[in-house]
Amino acid sequence: MRNISSNLRYLRRSKGLTQQQFADLMEIKRSLVGAYEEDRAEPRYDLLKKFASFYELSIDDLINEKINEKWKPADRASASNIRVLSISVDSNDKENIELVPIKASAGYLNGYADPEFISELPKFNLPMLKQGTYRAFEIKGDSMLPLQSGTIVIGEYLESWADVKQGETYVFITKSDGVVYKRAGNRFKENKGIKLISDNVIYEPYTISAEDILEIWKAKAYISTVFPEPTPEPTMESLTSMMAQMQKSITQLQQGKN
Repeated sequence: MRNISSNLRYLRRSKGLTQQQFADLMEIKRSLVGAYEEDRAEPRYDLLKKFASFYELSIDDLINEKINEKWKPADRASASNIRVLSISVDSNDKENIELVPIKASAGYLNGYADPEFISELPKFNLPMLKQGTYRAFEIKGDSMLPLQSGTIVIGEYLESWADVKQGETYVFITKSDGVVYKRAGNRFKENKGIKLISDNVIYEPYTISAEDILEIWKAKAYISTVFPEPTPEPTMESLTSMMAQMQKSITQLQQGKN
């Protein structure tokens, strides 16, 4: 796989690790490390992500760049490409969904790329979610009503901030505000950042810069102990108002045709 074998060998040695030590950190067999470094086998995608996260590189750099003492990763840095994050896997080698509770959200800002910190978070799996990298965040406050404070939002990791879509909801990991769950007011622009909008209209929208963003997770599901209120039965007053509004709309349409 291009330069992956020599890169893995160089990076491991640059950190002063033996093959066994690196294998223990990655939770794989030492023989696999040897096979990867000698180009006798290719790591699976989930392992590539784990390797890249450990060395603070993108998968593209790990595979395609020739990494040595002269290589400068800063030359290739771009705010529109999010670094690969740390993950954990279960006994079947399937990625876990790690839960970041409110009490751990402050620590997550420093430990989001630390495999040891991630390994200590609570973990679970949801069979309804397709293949991908997911993380769960407990939200606080009432800025995203009707989702209540304490709701757990499950997000899928975005490899590129260019995938942010206007009007959809995301968990943003930010340096200034920590973990926030908001609706995107625009697509990501490196020179303008992203406008964040609360579903609760009493909160004013605000914009965060690219430099303030650490990670972005696209909301895919949520878990809550608060069930939605039933839709109230229509009253005569509400039906009368509805009919009046319909009549007004019909009248406006007829006037438009004339």
